[in-house]
Amino acid sequence: MVDRLANSEANTRRISIVENCFGAAGQPLTIPGRVLIGEGVLTKLCRKKPKARQFFLFNDILVYGNIVIQKKKYNKQHIIPLENVTIDSIQDEGDLRNGWLIKTPTKSFAVYAATATEKSEWMNHINKCVSDLLSKSGKTPSNEHAAVWVPDSEAAVCMRCQKAKFTPVNRRHHCRKCGFVVCGPCSEKRFLLPSQSSKPVRICDFCYDLLSSGEMTACQSSRSDSYSQSPKSSLNDVSDDDDDEDSSD
Repeated sequence: MVDRLANSEANTRRISIVENCFGAAGQPLTIPGRVLIGEGVLTKLCRKKPKARQFFLFNDILVYGNIVIQKKKYNKQHIIPLENVTIDSIQDEGDLRNGWLIKTPTKSFAVYAATATEKSEWMNHINKCVSDLLSKSGKTPSNEHAAVWVPDSEAAVCMRCQKAKFTPVNRRHHCRKCGFVVCGPCSEKRFLLPSQSSKPVRICDFCYDLLSSGEMTACQSSRSDSYSQSPKSSLNDVSDDDDDEDSSD
């Protein structure tokens, strides 16, 4: 079905509408063979709080952005190559229901659908697109992914030293390797994570010691496993001082 739609006028028109909604600031989306599979609003678990985002699933990429005017205008476009995506279901907890993790080498985050049916449809379509891409390219699924950031609200004190309380002066920082919320003194070191940035990024002391000793997988696996069990446990080269609508995600 995807192959039949690839060169159809209806598909070209739908993709053009998406491009126009992002305006001049968005990247061109029309390329030969690309098909718009579906779209919808998902709740993305951001650094400060859950926020509604418009998502577009194509047969080779996942695109999302901030909603300015529904169906008419979006901004802060993000494009994720599906070839690098893996997804995992996460358990319902409180108001956060029907969620799953979207994991890539550069950024990982949780999203939530309005219903269980919608969640199932999104996950099935994403998995089908990823499977088709990998089948065509002969590549293997990515086993490297960035940590999911713990939301600020989940940490009143540093998650490493368990002592430093966060205040307007003593700000929260995120370790780019494990995703924990940490204080400044516990995250003074930088380490080069090529999949996330071309420059050394902030990491906590615990992860720095693991990375320096070559035990890279231990740090990441413990973080991702804990998140898969509960929602309580994000853009390339994000600055600690970024705090706008999306770079703060």
